[in-house]
Amino acid sequence: MKKLLDLALSYFKVGLFTFGGGLAMISIIEREYVQKRKWIEKDEFENVVAIAESTPGPVAINCATYIGYKVGKVLGAIIATVAVCLPSFFIIYVISLFFDAFMSLKIVQYAFEGIQIAVIFLIFSAGFKFFKNMKKTPFNLTVFFATFGCMLAFAFFGVTFSSIFYILIGGVLGLTVYLLGLLLKKSKKEGKQ
Repeated sequence: MKKLLDLALSYFKVGLFTFGGGLAMISIIEREYVQKRKWIEKDEFENVVAIAESTPGPVAINCATYIGYKVGKVLGAIIATVAVCLPSFFIIYVISLFFDAFMSLKIVQYAFEGIQIAVIFLIFSAGFKFFKNMKKTPFNLTVFFATFGCMLAFAFFGVTFSSIFYILIGGVLGLTVYLLGLLLKKSKKEGKQ
């Protein structure tokens, strides 16, 4: 029971103090549950983030559901998911009551500009950590630099290309390389017999 309460409070804190959505939350979630609480291993967390990016719904909520399930099964998944969503719900609800007056305040406009810069840093930080921990195989590096180059080129030329396609293309390439590896092993095995 104490672990579930700890799960609820920690995910409520993550939801309350993280601005910028799921990608900005990744480094905070990693620090909280991989490094501090050690509820999930680093390799497993990287896989969770990859799956959370690939499945429908916000990344942070998908991560919360998985980590909650790992800690407390179905009840843990429900608690973590609700806890990470509650702060945003309450904040947006209060803002919606006073939205026009709230957004016209200069101090709020400056605060949002500062938050945007912090969010960029949080997303870059999470990406840098993933790159640093990534196995540097020729395949991984090729896909990384090709994706990075395409993103820059598309942004520079104003081409709209959904991030979902990057994920799908990366998944298809990874699956193709894996299947080709299996075929090569099978053909080598048959060649020896």
